[in-house]
Amino acid sequence: MQKKLTLTIDEDVYEGLRKTIGPRKISKFIEGLVRPHVVHPNLESAYAEMARDKRREKEAVEWAEITFKDVAHETE
Repeated sequence: MQKKLTLTIDEDVYEGLRKTIGPRKISKFIEGLVRPHVVHPNLESAYAEMARDKRREKEAVEWAEITFKDVAHETE
């Protein structure tokens, strides 16, 4: 569900948004910038979803093993 929000911004900022983003794309652009700062995902379900991706998990394990081998050969 979407909600309408009225913002007051400087005229130069508004014109820059219209020229750079486009007149019918400003809301989506601003939402994309703001969302990560105000909407926090349920990390437990996000991690569970990532774990179900077998290809991603295989790549992660391979990366971890390679990294571990690299560290094992370092000298202090």
